[in-house]
Amino acid sequence: MNKEIKSLYRRLRPTEFSEVVGQIHIVKTLENQIKSGKISHAYLFCGTRGTGKTSLARIFAKEIKGEIIELDAASNNSVDDVRELTEKVKYPPVLGNYKVYIIDEVHMFSTSAFNSFLKTLEEPPSHSIFVLCTTEPHKLPQTILSRVLRFDFRPIPSEELHKFIENTFKKEGVLATDEVIKTLVDKSGGSVRDLLSIAEVITAYSNKPTMDDVERILGTVSGNKLKELVNAIVIKDVEKIENINKEIFSQGVNVFGIIKDLLRIIKGMFIEKKDERLLKIFQRFAELELSIKTSMDQKSMFEACCYLCMA
Repeated sequence: MNKEIKSLYRRLRPTEFSEVVGQIHIVKTLENQIKSGKISHAYLFCGTRGTGKTSLARIFAKEIKGEIIELDAASNNSVDDVRELTEKVKYPPVLGNYKVYIIDEVHMFSTSAFNSFLKTLEEPPSHSIFVLCTTEPHKLPQTILSRVLRFDFRPIPSEELHKFIENTFKKEGVLATDEVIKTLVDKSGGSVRDLLSIAEVITAYSNKPTMDDVERILGTVSGNKLKELVNAIVIKDVEKIENINKEIFSQGVNVFGIIKDLLRIIKGMFIEKKDERLLKIFQRFAELELSIKTSMDQKSMFEACCYLCMA
């Protein structure tokens, strides 16, 4: 029988509090609750994707010796699904001290499903604990929000992600420069899951990835090249802008991804230089980001934006 090959993210998914990347404020609070025995009956874990909500819910359940039941509200969101859940809640765990219900994407519950769930949340059996996970807490009714202990998961700081993936590469035998690692971290958007997914694609190509490899595979452009473009716009060097754009688009890049990188770079340049012209450029490209997704000619729109920034 062939041995199952797990993805990097699945292999490195944390199973202990000490393995969680970031979210120290949440980890410490949960550890203190467990030590003191003051465990809440319902939690809300909210934040962007890939920041550890479900992983931390599972670790918490394990630490309190809870029997884990997981429900994906994206596909089980009707009132009948919730009625079935609340009926099973009544029964004590077969193993362990608690039954811990982890409900992913809970904001997908229908209105009637939330109403049905509310009574259980108001008067839960002593053996039941609910961990509601969502990327969109604003979609939850106030009646639900008022009955849970809320934790906001923050995007993981770049420094922590850099250290994490650097250590991961060492263990995996991958040789990557700081520039490569920084680029992968920047592309992750503060998500451990996205960082590992990107890293897996890159390392499948080479265990000694170069910046050329990264740019070719991800369809990105180096930060230095984008800084050159911004500086050319600032000094209104039309010829240099044309040459840089020609070089960029000869690589078959992801235009939307480049705009996001460009906005990040312009922001950093403004913080460093305090040049008011950079604010104008940032605004132009921010407006482009909103409109370019539906365009059939993203290249032309990008080039036109470069010239408009000089006006």
